Amino acid sequence: MRGQQPLTVFIDLCLKNRTLDECLTCLFLWVKQREGLLHLCCKKLKMLGMPFHNIRNILKIVNLDCIQEVEVNCNWTLPVLAEFTPYLGQMRNLHRLILSDVDISHYISPEKKKEFVTQFTSQFLKLCYLQKLYMNSVSFLEGHLDQLLSCLKTPLKILAITNCVLLESDLRHLSQCPSVSQLRTLDLRGIRLANLCLVPLQVLLGKVAATLEYLGLDDCGIVDSQVSTILPALSRCFELTTFSFRGNPVSMATLENLLCHTIRLDNLCLELYPAPRDSYDADGTLCRSRFAQLGAELMGRVRDLREPKRILFCTDYCADCGNRTFYGLEVDQCCC
Repeated sequence: MRGQQPLTVFIDLCLKNRTLDECLTCLFLWVKQREGLLHLCCKKLKMLGMPFHNIRNILKIVNLDCIQEVEVNCNWTLPVLAEFTPYLGQMRNLHRLILSDVDISHYISPEKKKEFVTQFTSQFLKLCYLQKLYMNSVSFLEGHLDQLLSCLKTPLKILAITNCVLLESDLRHLSQCPSVSQLRTLDLRGIRLANLCLVPLQVLLGKVAATLEYLGLDDCGIVDSQVSTILPALSRCFELTTFSFRGNPVSMATLENLLCHTIRLDNLCLELYPAPRDSYDADGTLCRSRFAQLGAELMGRVRDLREPKRILFCTDYCADCGNRTFYGLEVDQCCC
């Protein structure tokens, strides 16, 4: 009938197989046959393994303006991501974006890489409602984080850049970005910071001190000489509820100093610290008895300062079983 409103069908999509199952195949065929009479509205879209040529056909059917959450974990190369970017720019109501495992093809020239990165980052100019951004194992960010940050239109609540390579200039641009000044979550797990100046991180922590609730700095390779740089800013993050600092090779003395600087963070509910470097033998083997002794000393030190809600001191990953040993109220050993 003339003037009849299209029927809106709501569905969340998880595309994890190489091909569509029978149910989704029938749905998309039904929608295509009623083009103009139906709107397929998908608020949550997960792409977890389907080849992009199949995903493209689905993106042409779905009302992209309805999408609020997108997760991409398909082991794409940068050229494939570039094919996806025009669709990303049409998701104008996107609130949450998760992007994982994007690699740079060895056959891409630096000029082509820059072109692809620009294509991707420029889409963020259209995402006026984006609040949560997660990027894990995304290899093209190195030296290009400023391009992404400069295209953010609104303040982020969550920023997770994990298991990526960043330059010192990337950290500096991050600390200067207006869109990260109201972060509630900052997760930099797996970013190798050992050889970088952490003054930009200190500046960033100072900027978000009034809002930050979660800080993840696991496995960043932070050493003793770097910790003192961030302590003054960290000690002013009064809204912090979770602080995760595992996997950083710091000494007993540095851990004690760190614990002293968290004494006024009354909202801390979970604290995860590395086992002191002193817990390991010269060859890097964990000495369990020494770890238990130092863990008890650290726990006693904490209780002299304050009453922690939950605090754990964690070893590096075990080479045999892949788990960590941790010390809380008692030692919990790995299973090997």
